Amino acid sequence: MFFGFAVLTIVPLFLPVPVNRNQHFWNNFSLFANFVIWGLWFPLVFVSVIFTGRSWCGVLCPLGAASEWANRVGLKRPTPRWVRWRGTPIVSFVIITILAQTVGARDYATGIAEVFGLTFVAAAVLGFVYGRGRSTRIWCRHMCPIGLMLGVFSRIGAVQFLPKQPKPGGDSYTEKGICPTNIDINRKRESRHCIECFRCVNPKARGGLRLAFRKPGREVSQIRDHNPNAAEIWFLFLATGLALGGFLWIVLPQYSTLRDIIGTWAINHGWYWIGNSGPSWLMVVHPAAHETFVWLDFFMICAFMLACAAVLTVSLSITTALSSWLAGRLGGDLNWRARFVELAYAYMPVAMISLVIGLGGKLFGALAEVGVSGAIVESIKISLFALSVAWSLALGRRLLARQGLSGLRGLAAELPTVAGISLIGLAWSPALFGITF
Repeated sequence: MFFGFAVLTIVPLFLPVPVNRNQHFWNNFSLFANFVIWGLWFPLVFVSVIFTGRSWCGVLCPLGAASEWANRVGLKRPTPRWVRWRGTPIVSFVIITILAQTVGARDYATGIAEVFGLTFVAAAVLGFVYGRGRSTRIWCRHMCPIGLMLGVFSRIGAVQFLPKQPKPGGDSYTEKGICPTNIDINRKRESRHCIECFRCVNPKARGGLRLAFRKPGREVSQIRDHNPNAAEIWFLFLATGLALGGFLWIVLPQYSTLRDIIGTWAINHGWYWIGNSGPSWLMVVHPAAHETFVWLDFFMICAFMLACAAVLTVSLSITTALSSWLAGRLGGDLNWRARFVELAYAYMPVAMISLVIGLGGKLFGALAEVGVSGAIVESIKISLFALSVAWSLALGRRLLARQGLSGLRGLAAELPTVAGISLIGLAWSPALFGITF
């Protein structure tokens, strides 16, 4: 897999930037490599977590392998608190997602090589310096942005690894066991950190873990038994908004209008540097393709994506808070904060499809290139989003039922969540229906 990614990311660097409209992914290697990464790998890895959990991470990922190999010969220093902080992978995700937008990773070979090369080096360096286990993947556990996404969404998957001799006390972190992501395997309850390397699975042994299958979404519907935490909720909200911002700045005419207004204001105040191009490692600089970003573009893209993430996070927090409050008023158990965290997991299917639509749109573009009509492509996206909405609503009802609310009381408590999902659908309407405002 490492050599495959090396070919896909390095070879296009030595090829001309494709600018001819007659060039497509089936007759141009640069476009083929781009399609394989963003049109196949990215969406299929997402889909895989539903059926096989984080099997990509444990079996195929070259970044995780590099981190582990480096750890075997590395310094093995104790993992510091800033690495173990639950917000670290969220920060990593935000940085790499915005960088991918500003350097044009979805369109240019240089952007793809920079994003994947940077993460590969970071994984190897982190593994070399930190991790005191026999063969530890600190990168996979604490910092990988893709691992964070796959880990969170693996909770709705059909695969589960359970301890044969479970110990009480819930999930626990340890650097002394055989697990490369530092799971105390006898206390394992959640799917998020398990990369499915199978090192703890031995059918003939009395201890270790066993592979089990379950109904998709079961872990989320029973999330209070599987270590729920607020960090995952903030990721769901922020990542959905960030993916939305990464799509809307490209298609909304209001973004171009706002860019012109801010650019004119800056020039009138003597900020002429804002019209200069910056370094190619920070923004798109491709004169041959007639696309070059200036500092105004860089700051506008960053600010717009962060603003979308902030607005959607606040909006979904409000709707979830209302659901939590109503659930309490109607007799739901737990305290307000615990209900908030539980009910927010209902957004998981919608958040997952939002990331696929926003960051993996190359697949839908490829369908149009091979002759699939625009109406059919839109129908596919609408169907996927509709299925995710139905799944989210079903999870919401199950979560409320676990809190002791069913029937009309459960429906009443779920209304703010319905409003939040409707808000996400409205925000994605340009991608789903081609509507701009």
